[in-house]
Amino acid sequence: MKSPLYSNFANQYDKVIQSNIYNAYLERPSLQALLPKLDGLNVLDLGCGSGVYLQYLLKQGINQATCIDYSLDMVNIVQSKLEQWETKVQVNAYVQDLNSGLPSESDSCFDLVISPLMIHYLEDLNPLFRDVERVLKPGGYFVFSTHHPFADFECSMSGDYFARERIQEEWNTIGEPVEVTFYRRSLSEITAAISQNGMVITELSEGKVSAEVEQIDPERFEHLTKNPNFIFIKCQKISE
Repeated sequence: MKSPLYSNFANQYDKVIQSNIYNAYLERPSLQALLPKLDGLNVLDLGCGSGVYLQYLLKQGINQATCIDYSLDMVNIVQSKLEQWETKVQVNAYVQDLNSGLPSESDSCFDLVISPLMIHYLEDLNPLFRDVERVLKPGGYFVFSTHHPFADFECSMSGDYFARERIQEEWNTIGEPVEVTFYRRSLSEITAAISQNGMVITELSEGKVSAEVEQIDPERFEHLTKNPNFIFIKCQKISE
């Protein structure tokens, strides 16, 4: 789902998420805590954004990476950064609407698939989750984060927790309000998409905000230590 936050404001977004509370001090450390040892792995990054996770993956000694995003502006930033980093790791970055799955990727070619804060932009999870299972090697992992269903329920217009709803909000991520559209869904819908597509949940976390935030923004720190904001799920492909 196209959003000006990730296109018109791509460069501003890239700068902000390097050190903001929700990305740098909550989402990234919480998802990274679920990752297996990365040395030598072939990794697929879904919703790669401006390459913040790619930089982390490269530092951990991965073998190769494929980075996919809906936004051409984000992919262009990734490719620009790769030129600066001069990495010897093979990295393929391209644009793809992940609502349609992964038509360009071969079967059983990745050890790990990650997807940080992306799946809430998809109306139906099944086409992507079906292809994630297909492209994973047997025993490979799919680790993703998304909006916590309980937190998103505050945005519900229907009052029906189990209904999937298209939500429009204004986010102030870059210092000015930008309209963003995403889908609110139940935990049951998320877990069903996992189990119905040949994967099992091996670990689930509701995240933990870094202690440094207490000094940066004490009020936000207190809120995030007492209220869920994101959910983090580690899945494994059932061996064939």
